[in-house]
Amino acid sequence: MPEPSLAIRLYGTEESSAQTRLLKAGPLSAELDGAALRAIRLGGIEMIRAIAFLIRDENWGTLSPEITDLAVEESSEGFSVSYRATCEDAKRKLVYDAHIAGRSDGSLDFEVTAHPHTDVLTNRTGFIVLHPLVGVAGQPVKVQHVEGPDETAAFPDRIDPMQPFLDIRSLSHEVVPGTWVTCTMTGDTFEMEDQRNWTDASYKTYVRPLARPWPYTLKQGEPIAQAVKLSISGDRPKAAASVGVQPINVTLDGETTGRLPAIGIGVPAEEAPHALQHIDRLKALGARFLVCEVDRRHGDGLSELQAYRKLAEALRAEVTLEIIIPGSMDPAADLSPVAEAVAESGLKPTAIEVFPAQDMKSVLPGSPWPEMPGFEAILGAARAAFPGVKLGGGMATYFTELNRKRPPAALLDFVTHTTCPTVHAADDRSVMETLESLPYVFLSTKAFMGEKPYRVGPSSIGCRENPYGRATTPNPDNRRACLSRLDPRQRGLFNAAYTLGYAAACARGGVSALSMGAPTGPFGFIHRHMDGPHPFYESQPDGALYPAFHVMAALAADGGARLVEAKSDRKTAVEAFAYRAGKGTVLWLANLTSAVQEVVLKGVDGARIATLDETNFVEASTRAGAFGQARTLGNAPLSLLSYAVARIEIG
Repeated sequence: MPEPSLAIRLYGTEESSAQTRLLKAGPLSAELDGAALRAIRLGGIEMIRAIAFLIRDENWGTLSPEITDLAVEESSEGFSVSYRATCEDAKRKLVYDAHIAGRSDGSLDFEVTAHPHTDVLTNRTGFIVLHPLVGVAGQPVKVQHVEGPDETAAFPDRIDPMQPFLDIRSLSHEVVPGTWVTCTMTGDTFEMEDQRNWTDASYKTYVRPLARPWPYTLKQGEPIAQAVKLSISGDRPKAAASVGVQPINVTLDGETTGRLPAIGIGVPAEEAPHALQHIDRLKALGARFLVCEVDRRHGDGLSELQAYRKLAEALRAEVTLEIIIPGSMDPAADLSPVAEAVAESGLKPTAIEVFPAQDMKSVLPGSPWPEMPGFEAILGAARAAFPGVKLGGGMATYFTELNRKRPPAALLDFVTHTTCPTVHAADDRSVMETLESLPYVFLSTKAFMGEKPYRVGPSSIGCRENPYGRATTPNPDNRRACLSRLDPRQRGLFNAAYTLGYAAACARGGVSALSMGAPTGPFGFIHRHMDGPHPFYESQPDGALYPAFHVMAALAADGGARLVEAKSDRKTAVEAFAYRAGKGTVLWLANLTSAVQEVVLKGVDGARIATLDETNFVEASTRAGAFGQARTLGNAPLSLLSYAVARIEIG
């Protein structure tokens, strides 16, 4: 058996992860990440999450810049960066020159002059600025408008479905008490969207209002100049003290009222026959329910109903049918053939979810809604077609669309949506950061849906459906890519850590049922041979296991357990999540980073630990129950390797 590289164990791809360079000037620091700046901090406090100059094509795809002539200079008084970036594809080419200057007074300038070498058809070309969530969400902001009076408001706490602020010239917020940062943007008119809609952990201020026509054309030879400038007012913080890498403290602190959701998996129509070939593996996974797809846009799902029934019977799992109907003005006629086929197959779903095809495409703010029947007509037809079956609604796509088109809670038995963490960025850091936004998603949904039972999924790193373009992004080279069905991290330890973090957020957020991924295929937990490269697994037989399989299996076995308060003092690095199991407690830890993390456990005695990491990746690919072999946990700090997951049994 060939030994997989560390990159394959962690990410499922040999594509190298982006390397950042830390730049410092007094209390100011920033990370240079390719052509962008990230984690811009003042006195160690993040004040801006990112600044980047982006070129998006007519399908909202982002053109990757090729950087040349990079020059970086640093001194005690400041730093400067300059480079040339070339962005091109088969249809267009744009070259821009960037200059960045950071100073010890905390100020920073990022200036770009762009030169279209061809006509450039684009939905957006220009700067974006991301504000973080911690210390910002719900806090005051001063808005200077391009036209009209200045405004004093607050960053939204609940997720705004539209644009919180329009016609922006500058934004000011308090980094720490008495210290304000002002972000001024010039060269065009900017507006803000609440990126938590897509689970990005930020508020995004972007160039060119959506009310203007798009796509639009940048004319060949006509240069574009834009700039983003940060300035500091009030108290000037000192540079953050350098204390080295400190252990992360994890403590247990009594029960809470929440429970671990029931754990299920999605079953896309094309994966139903493959799932039947791996019944023993799926029994070991132990999903409590299956979300089975019937998509009448493409004629998928009806012929698979018998396969769904066989799966449900073999796994003793409940079935939720996710039904996408053509969206005619007669929803009863759309649903009639589905109901007849379900009856003929012998399948007895415990729940259905019905969505018109029109809702599978996003409607941007200010755009007209397509003609379709209303919620009342669709849900009434669903009740008539499937009497006595629980009826769910919301969106088969993402929270974004649910937030912009909210169903009447009184007509539903439960609300549902999915998420995708690769809509705007696909790098490892951005994907893992999306876990920060999930609590806001759940709070916001409950704010407009009340205490209606809440189901999430099937969700995964890969994109099930692209509501924002014609199709998902092809990924023949096994890379990290936005809005792609095939994400290599599905097969790596990265996804095991991400899955644990996702389930923890759902449990704390009051989600009653969570479905993730699929049995096999692009979103699968069990390997099957498919087109395209699948390093290491290509040499394994069908039925090999991905690391997240073991997380899902252990969580599924404990579904409904009462939560215990577990606190990590560096939550973005190590997730800590606990619940009662039998007479004891199960504490989960997940390293959400590529760095080794030292963890000190407090109030944990007589515990046993089992770890899933790079050292037992190969064994875990062949054997179910990877968390079954535990060892006694000593008193020394615990080292968690990159994206490792640990299950600790206490008592």
